[in-house]
Amino acid sequence: MLQIIIQGRGGQGAQTAGNLLAMAFFAQGRQVQAFASYGGARRGTPVSSFIRVDDRPVRLRCDIERADAILCFDATLLQGALLAAAHHETLIVVNSARSAADFRDTLPGYRVIALDGLAISRRQGLGRIVNSALLGGLARAVGDPPLAVLEQLLLAESPKLRAQNVAACTEGYRAVEALLQEATS
Repeated sequence: MLQIIIQGRGGQGAQTAGNLLAMAFFAQGRQVQAFASYGGARRGTPVSSFIRVDDRPVRLRCDIERADAILCFDATLLQGALLAAAHHETLIVVNSARSAADFRDTLPGYRVIALDGLAISRRQGLGRIVNSALLGGLARAVGDPPLAVLEQLLLAESPKLRAQNVAACTEGYRAVEALLQEATS
């Protein structure tokens, strides 16, 4: 079973990213469980999205205590309860202009991929809305769902700026692909 936590701040699109990711896995015929937690339910407060994916029905009905992957929309949230759900195998994709090496001192022992979702989103005409770029990056880091599934989903589900959301997702996917290739060479 794949367990993913998405953490962001209200208004960043973390909940939308979680819903889209769950829909992408479901579109592949996978079994999905998705639920959210809203802090103060206002812009800027921490919000979380939790996703479980398996080939068999997901019957587990509790919070995710040991995540396989974490997608963090704001590097300042990489602390406390969020990191308590991580272990040495957890893959952390963080929205940051800093490099992964910059996180080694503050997050020793964690596998971190830093992706500048804000720069990607701005290049693609989305302003500060980073969810599509980060979703593409997470998908490549985890190895699932395929980029084509995400692109189709964004074309169908984005409320506006569909082409820009697809382009941001693709750029995020390709950026993480380059980072992973760089790390193995």
